[in-house]
Amino acid sequence: MKTDKEMMWKTLSSEYLIRRPWLTARRDCVALPDGRENDEYYVLEYPEWVNVIAETTDGRLILERQYRHALDVVSTEICAGVVEQGEDPLHAAKRELMEETGFGGGTWTKLMTLSPNPSTMTNLCHSFLARGVVKTGSQCLDATEDLEFLLVPREEVRKMLLEGKFIQALMVAPLYKYFFGL
Repeated sequence: MKTDKEMMWKTLSSEYLIRRPWLTARRDCVALPDGRENDEYYVLEYPEWVNVIAETTDGRLILERQYRHALDVVSTEICAGVVEQGEDPLHAAKRELMEETGFGGGTWTKLMTLSPNPSTMTNLCHSFLARGVVKTGSQCLDATEDLEFLLVPREEVRKMLLEGKFIQALMVAPLYKYFFGL
């Protein structure tokens, strides 16, 4: 078996194609370990992401509904957002939950860290479980956010998960871990 180092690609050059707040794309020219070159390897650079399974003191889970333009669907999701530059992921998760729902407090645990797509994306998504959250404020959405939140009984969320009602893979994985300890 090859070592990790023996499998690494070498970046020969990089060119940024676009640098915008929500989309940074570059084209790399890479050399594979056997000497073959690929002069069009595209990489998307994103900031770190977070998501939160938030459970209220009465055992309901906080879900959000929002329109997702790329798929042209209204999606039911757990709270999620971007880690600001220099921000700790746990702090970002707490901030996002407060901004999007007005809920805070509780006991927080890290569930997992996943890569959205290690082939073409540079970021990670950190998933947290917040138990015993309470309403302490009101929504304070970003200028481009338009979402509503729901308080849903735990068993109903479990049923939704098993019925495939959640389509965002980075949310399905922590939900499965939450319900089934995977």
